[in-house]
Amino acid sequence: MSEKILRYSLLEKYYQQYLADEISANFIQSISELYTIETLKRMYRDGDRILRRAAILALGFLGDFSVNETLGLALSDTDRGVRMLADHGIRTIWERQGVPQEQIKLRRLYRLNDCDLFDEACNLADELLARNPQLSEAWNQRAIAYCALGHFEAAIEDCRETLACNRYHFPAAMGMAHCSLQLDDPQSALDGFRLALQINPDLDLVRQQVFQLEQSLGPE
Repeated sequence: MSEKILRYSLLEKYYQQYLADEISANFIQSISELYTIETLKRMYRDGDRILRRAAILALGFLGDFSVNETLGLALSDTDRGVRMLADHGIRTIWERQGVPQEQIKLRRLYRLNDCDLFDEACNLADELLARNPQLSEAWNQRAIAYCALGHFEAAIEDCRETLACNRYHFPAAMGMAHCSLQLDDPQSALDGFRLALQINPDLDLVRQQVFQLEQSLGPE
């Protein structure tokens, strides 16, 4: 057996073991000892259905923001299992953007929004973006805070900035659409929902919203 085939079969073996016992620590340890991030990316590109699932799962556990492109592409994979793993994994790697100090502040930013402390969230996002305007999650979390405060136009602008930094950020496209509805702009809302679906075709609720808006707006 060639080294390549052996490495591929080992990844599948560890993936099947994870499905059986659901012990993520064992899977992460086994994969991290054998594969680099670049190797896992290549396995996703070259692999069959099961290997692609295993590679995307591993990248979601081990990768940082550098795997965003791979996971973003996997959102439209032909296999639903791959798409589901990519949907979960890509959201986790968005939290790993930036240097460690920025990641700590991003986690605090999430907590502020979760606790409805939206003014504090805006202030912290301002601080993060002043230092690193490429932090897509800082833009997105400030958009969430702005939306909650009723600043819908500002929220839409931050959603656009989020997508400019991260073209796979389908929640930002959805947020842009919801804010457009609040501004009584159904056409812009439809455009936002369509963009979210283009990025992530498995958003069934968004698909329903697209259908409803298309019905209400009539032929373009």
